[in-house]
Amino acid sequence: MSVQVEKVSKFYGKQKALNEISFTLKPGEICGFLGPNGAGKSTLMKIITGYLSDFSGEVFIQDFNIKNSPLEAKKRIGYLPEHNPLYPDMYIREYLLYVARLYQTPKPANRTEEIMELTGLQPERGKKIDQLSKGYRQRVGLAQALIHDPDILILDEPMTGLDPNQLEEIRHLITCIGKNKTVMLSTHVMQEVKAICDRILIINKGNLVADKYKTELHSGEEGGLLIDIRFAADSDTHWIAELENISVQQTGTNAFRIETTAGYDPRILLFNLAAQHDVPILELRTEEKNLEEIFRDFTS
Repeated sequence: MSVQVEKVSKFYGKQKALNEISFTLKPGEICGFLGPNGAGKSTLMKIITGYLSDFSGEVFIQDFNIKNSPLEAKKRIGYLPEHNPLYPDMYIREYLLYVARLYQTPKPANRTEEIMELTGLQPERGKKIDQLSKGYRQRVGLAQALIHDPDILILDEPMTGLDPNQLEEIRHLITCIGKNKTVMLSTHVMQEVKAICDRILIINKGNLVADKYKTELHSGEEGGLLIDIRFAADSDTHWIAELENISVQQTGTNAFRIETTAGYDPRILLFNLAAQHDVPILELRTEEKNLEEIFRDFTS
């Protein structure tokens, strides 16, 4: 167990931002943390990292309670916030060396060179941070999160401002890091979740509405099915709109797209009803819902 969150709730005044959130993250997991804007993602990440201490519930970082043993817990966490806080007047190497010394990292100069190489910052090493593009600033933020070699990495929107080449490089880096560390990644970029995450947490209005491995979400058990069906010309298809647990959209002449509720598979029923109404089925194709559609199901 790397991260254990137990019934965490958070109020801002009378507004409840988080409602008894519970989950456990294991070593070697890359977990995508999804939710609409304002759902409570950043608030929960700030609680896990010890940035916010006024909350109810418990958070354990490798058996250290974040409230009772904050310094021991924080030593094991690398954190890249959504709004990347950097010192713009410092040079890249100067800043990373400063962070390494704050963490009392052994051989800080050597570690600074290693992490600059790892995150692709060497070509820009002679620049001050305020001279960097947004993408390179994100790399500096990722470098400071990694410099003390933490066991747990919390990344809030780390892909912001990266071009396609940089995205591929950072994606590869996070994938490699995730083999030996626990990574919690908040993002709105669904293609990044598909590419690198093993597990997905979805939060909506302060509630944890999904905690599934990616393969489970795409199986149809959680996200339902999409069925494209086409009947023979001049068929009587009025009965299809009367079926329960589905939504129907007509896509052409005697052609429909059916969306089912979670865990419901109506294909045998469709075959039987088509036979009863003497309606030949010319085509029936089942598709998995993509991650965007599953996200909408859980948050709309």
